[in-house]
Amino acid sequence: MLILLNKPFRVLSQFRDEAGRATLSDYVDVPNVYPAGRLDYDSEGLVLLTDDGRLQARISHPQYKMPKTYWAQVEGEPTVSQLRRLERGVRLGDRTARAVSARLIDEPEDLWPRDPPIRYRKSVPDRWIEIVLDEGRNRQVRRMTAAVGLPTLRLVRCAVGEWRLDGLGPGEWRRVRARRSS
Repeated sequence: MLILLNKPFRVLSQFRDEAGRATLSDYVDVPNVYPAGRLDYDSEGLVLLTDDGRLQARISHPQYKMPKTYWAQVEGEPTVSQLRRLERGVRLGDRTARAVSARLIDEPEDLWPRDPPIRYRKSVPDRWIEIVLDEGRNRQVRRMTAAVGLPTLRLVRCAVGEWRLDGLGPGEWRRVRARRSS
């Protein structure tokens, strides 16, 4: 079984929280499914849930290099040079992280309003970029965009491998067929 969930802003990518924050269990009431990877509390978008351990590993383990696509609203006006730096790689602590691709995009048409909204500042421009990664470390997109001078204001994961959000609103989910894991 594979479930695609549009995880809302400020929801943990787990089913329980001792501190009482919103979790996946507030949205999905299907027994014996687990998240295949994580999405930060303050990020939104696609989270995959499965009851298949091999599929979960194929989706989340770095050795499989499953592409993950993000829309990032960044502060500032990205330059070609900044986008190429994301693709060449930036130092994050003791390791280099690089994007498979990074490109400027218009605000996605099917993007829902965030609650609470991003603070609008008339004097500071913001733009959207699409970043594809084939690894996923803690807060990686946010750390990478900050490293090139483009702080992330809003982050939405729109795809993991072949699976896309496509029409799911925040908190909505659907079951899909998964190719058999091997």
